[in-house]
Amino acid sequence: MLLRKSAHDLDSPHSSSSSVAQGVAEMGSLPASGVSDVPDLSISEDGGGADSGSDFEDTLWKSGKRDARTPLSRPLATKRPRKDASRYGESLAERNPEPSNLFEVVRLAKSAMESVVDDWLESYKQNKEAGILELVNFFIRSCGCKGVVTPEMFRKQQNSEIIQQLTEQFDEDSAEYPLILTTQPWRKFQAAFCELVTVLVQRCQYSIIYDEYLMDTLISLLTGLSDSQVRPFRHTSTLAAMKLMTALVRVALSVSLHKDNNQRQYEAERRKGPSRRAMDKLEALLEKRRELQEQQKEIENMMNAIFKGVFVHRYRDVVPEIRAICIEEMGNWMQSYSASFLTDSYLKYIGWTLHDKQREVRLKCLKALQGLYRSRELAARMELFTSRFKDRMVSMVLDKEPDVGVEAIKLLTLILQNMEEMLTDEDCEAVYPVVYASNRALAAAAGEFLYKKQFDQDWGARKKKGRRAGSRDFFRLLLAFFIKSELHEHAAYLVDSLWDCAAPLLKDWDGLTYLLLEGSPEEGWGDQQENALIDILVSSMRQATEGKPPVGRGPGKKVLSARERKAQEDDREKLTQYLIPLLPRLLAKFSADAEKVTLLLAAPRYFNLRLYSRGRLEKYLEQLLAQLREVVEKHTGQEVLEAAAQALYVLCNPEFTFYSRVDLARSRLVDSLADKFQQEVSELLQASYLDEDEVYSMAATLKRISILHNAHDLTPWKLSEPCSLLLQRAVDTGEVPKQVVIPTMTCLHFGILWELARVSGTVPAQKELLALKHKVASFCSLCQSCLTDVDSSVQEQAFVLLSDLLLVFSPQLARGEQAALELLVYRPDVALQSQLAGFLMDHVFHHAELVGSDDEDSEGKIERLHQRRNLLAGFCKLIIYNVLELSAASDVFKHYAKFYKDYGDIIKETLSRARQIDRDEWARTLLLSLQQLLTELLLQQGPNGVFGEDFREIRDLARRFSLFFGLHQMHNRQALVALHKAGIKFAFQEPAPSGSELGPLNLPFLEVLSEFSPRLLCPDKKLLLSYLEQTCQARLSPPQRGKRWNSLVMYRRSLRSLDDMGSAASRIAAPRPRRRPGSAAKRRRLADSSEPGDSSLQLSSLLKTPMLTSTALKRGRQPGSPAQLQEEEGSELDFMQSQPWFSSQRSRESPGRRQQLLAPRSTSRLGLGSRMDRLSLMDEEEETVIPEESSDEEDAQGLDMPLSRSHSSQGEQLRDLFDSSILGIEDP
Repeated sequence: MLLRKSAHDLDSPHSSSSSVAQGVAEMGSLPASGVSDVPDLSISEDGGGADSGSDFEDTLWKSGKRDARTPLSRPLATKRPRKDASRYGESLAERNPEPSNLFEVVRLAKSAMESVVDDWLESYKQNKEAGILELVNFFIRSCGCKGVVTPEMFRKQQNSEIIQQLTEQFDEDSAEYPLILTTQPWRKFQAAFCELVTVLVQRCQYSIIYDEYLMDTLISLLTGLSDSQVRPFRHTSTLAAMKLMTALVRVALSVSLHKDNNQRQYEAERRKGPSRRAMDKLEALLEKRRELQEQQKEIENMMNAIFKGVFVHRYRDVVPEIRAICIEEMGNWMQSYSASFLTDSYLKYIGWTLHDKQREVRLKCLKALQGLYRSRELAARMELFTSRFKDRMVSMVLDKEPDVGVEAIKLLTLILQNMEEMLTDEDCEAVYPVVYASNRALAAAAGEFLYKKQFDQDWGARKKKGRRAGSRDFFRLLLAFFIKSELHEHAAYLVDSLWDCAAPLLKDWDGLTYLLLEGSPEEGWGDQQENALIDILVSSMRQATEGKPPVGRGPGKKVLSARERKAQEDDREKLTQYLIPLLPRLLAKFSADAEKVTLLLAAPRYFNLRLYSRGRLEKYLEQLLAQLREVVEKHTGQEVLEAAAQALYVLCNPEFTFYSRVDLARSRLVDSLADKFQQEVSELLQASYLDEDEVYSMAATLKRISILHNAHDLTPWKLSEPCSLLLQRAVDTGEVPKQVVIPTMTCLHFGILWELARVSGTVPAQKELLALKHKVASFCSLCQSCLTDVDSSVQEQAFVLLSDLLLVFSPQLARGEQAALELLVYRPDVALQSQLAGFLMDHVFHHAELVGSDDEDSEGKIERLHQRRNLLAGFCKLIIYNVLELSAASDVFKHYAKFYKDYGDIIKETLSRARQIDRDEWARTLLLSLQQLLTELLLQQGPNGVFGEDFREIRDLARRFSLFFGLHQMHNRQALVALHKAGIKFAFQEPAPSGSELGPLNLPFLEVLSEFSPRLLCPDKKLLLSYLEQTCQARLSPPQRGKRWNSLVMYRRSLRSLDDMGSAASRIAAPRPRRRPGSAAKRRRLADSSEPGDSSLQLSSLLKTPMLTSTALKRGRQPGSPAQLQEEEGSELDFMQSQPWFSSQRSRESPGRRQQLLAPRSTSRLGLGSRMDRLSLMDEEEETVIPEESSDEEDAQGLDMPLSRSHSSQGEQLRDLFDSSILGIEDP
């Protein structure tokens, strides 16, 4: 059947007669596991019809052999002229010319569906043909078709003729139809549509569905529509047919229950003695049983018709929504009527569809299986299915879609509960590492699985052995898993994953602290176990009081309910009561271990600190402060000192009544450190030599002061002056060790910031502002001198502090209400800007440093890369916030391509932000970057360097820069023209060397400049071409003007339009095909699918598209590898071959194979070759379409990728281009 192309999506149903028998290879041959007296609704090999668009009756019910177990009590009506309407009186449709009454009532959803169906049934009883015609037109209108089935069409035409005529009447103005519309009038239409079908069967289940007219006509119509090539017809009819099947399954179950009750009544009556037996009742029961058997056969015939005519073809439809509908409803059938449907012959469809490439279909499969495995009785009947598809279910834990992975883990958890013996240790170990995943839902699901497998025991019963026996056993198991996993160094992720299922056990802080303080010697806690136990303790405290996932994991719950906030406050109160008396003891016990102390010092931030005064627990506060001072005096590690300073800061809140005590303890601590520092500074300034012990002591003291200064204002101790003298001595003589210089600079930096905070909160005097500005200038001068220090760590610290300070005292400081601080704005001079850029070149973009040695540990490389990224980010922020001139960014931009792997994201963001500041200056900076690179190349390699790889890298960088100009040519027109003019001047700036035939020295720059030509408008190209000729006349001598240098010729060609190059005649001779009308959304979709690709991407690319059936993120195996292709055998391979995407991939393997696949196809059906031709034609038609909405950043995003990733992006683009559901191209 030839269908007219429209703006609607036309896609191939992708079903064939072979689909009916495809299960024999694997699951179809499995023994059916059902009750013997329950009819088997499975498919026989010859029970399916050809899916060729012909009428339902002709293709489905003319098969010569029937299933012996489900004989048809009567054949459904073959195609013949409709019954005469005169039998039912005057046609309702003739009396009422508007056939959409039922459709409008359902669409408006203002009436109860039961009353709507009852009204329709009344009209149906009065006139069957009129009633069924109204229902038929309801389904047609629900498809979005404006055509109407008239009484004459209904009586005289075949189903296929009616559907073809309706297809030609389809509205071409829009590709949307009611089921996919989400606007307000249609938002609830799908639910009302499904409810109508369900209520209709429910209201008709006792008599009307057996009248041999309603259901026959309805099933015939829906089957024919589901075989259509028009997507709205197929989608809507499949949904209706599946909901109809679900309703019929409920009716069949009800009939089966009535039949069983009747049988029991009959047996009971027959067992009575002859004197008590009622023969009339026995005859009535026998008559009722015969009636129920007839009804059961009728229902079975209807379900067989829908299953074989719709499901077996549509469960592998090209449209994922249709496939999802089929699988979801099949899951409902299995749960409702498990005696008939929970067999291997039906389960195989769900098993095959687990490999579907679309997320929503895989989700429906998993949820359908969850409903089955949730019942232990049903799960016991799925042993064969579980053993066959268990590996696939386990592999879906690592699905590329996190929500699919969540449902897969939930399914495995149900299998663990009801079929524990089916999961091996290897299967469980595939789930355990997911507790450390970054996705919160995925990790929580894995945590529940882990808890059910490892920790789910009767802890209450174990407490009978002792007060803390249950906690001790639980934490022993938890520690064993945490230490054995070795997958993450933080327990916060494990605690967060287990929180939803094991929170009461994890909140046993009394038991945790008991194990740490008074654990029996036989426990044998080692250092590693103690560290892990303390980490778990602190993580559980944070989780209970904050309720947020740890850093790097998300998304968490954004808004907490009042009940949840109340629970958090209760937990905070509880843990505070437990740990306030015990925290000083824990610190005292582990005071020598810096790692343990660092973890324990985080505890006060989760306390309700008011309990110290409210509960009269000041003595424990004194003990805690004493332990804090001991920690500061004993340790010199960065992390432990920062934790101590933070804990002291949490306690030093003026709102607390005990603030005076904490402030006194802090003052005493700082006094001792300041006195020691003053004494050591005076000795260092006077002495000519310091031994190692003196240097270590002074460095440790300065380090403690600098870290405390970060969290506390130490300005009253006047540490700035001795620190300035010490730093000045280091700059002048270079005799001060780096261990002393670095904390000295840090102290000065924090001192300046504390003074700025003080003057910002008040109305500062002029004298205070001038004094602070002098300090800032003096400190910046000293740090500038430190940039040339011999030690790289001193240089990096000076650069970081300078970057932060210049950003703080930038022009943004005096904006808004802080205009009084204008005097404090500090602008770096040219020398400082130059030194900052030079430091960046030496420490960030130094190639030898980036390469490193091969035997270096990967952790060290990552740490150094992180440090370099911080340095680059600090410099880029100075550019973005207008501290440095935009031209200074050229030193960063010119390394964009070469260092894309390490810094590409930072430089790209800087490029985008700089463009927003000033487009003209930004364009000049890009040009300056390219000019610098070419000048360096010519200085290093001479004129012949333009023939090497380095020059091609410069051109590649220019191509990447051109992408940032985007598709908005009018916005960038002025900047782009100025860039070309400046580039032309630069190309002819240097004269040609004497005796050289290569032209001016910078002439190859025109090749670089040609990369920007495609972004020019045609008038601007003509203007620049004229400017180029004028420049040639002015800068070249008469003998040189006639020479055809390649760079000049290439640039001229890039500026000429197609008409100027003589292509106008060919364009007139072969005019472009007229574009057929289509929706704007469809044109945008096609344009978007081709935008991100490289301009050089062709459909004839030899890149192999990876197999799309495997969705697990497997390591060490490339997509399309032989191991992957052989992973599934038997009918799963048959199923994948039947998929549309499989055939498109096979077509790219070899031309011979493609011809082999296309040979059996009918000439009236478009094959893959025709699809390829149409694809190329569509590409030509749409290549000039510009998306309506796009940003410059998005324009550059697709092509602006590292070269190492170009192949994968092309593969993705090819995959999209060959997806007919995206392009709207169909295989009829």
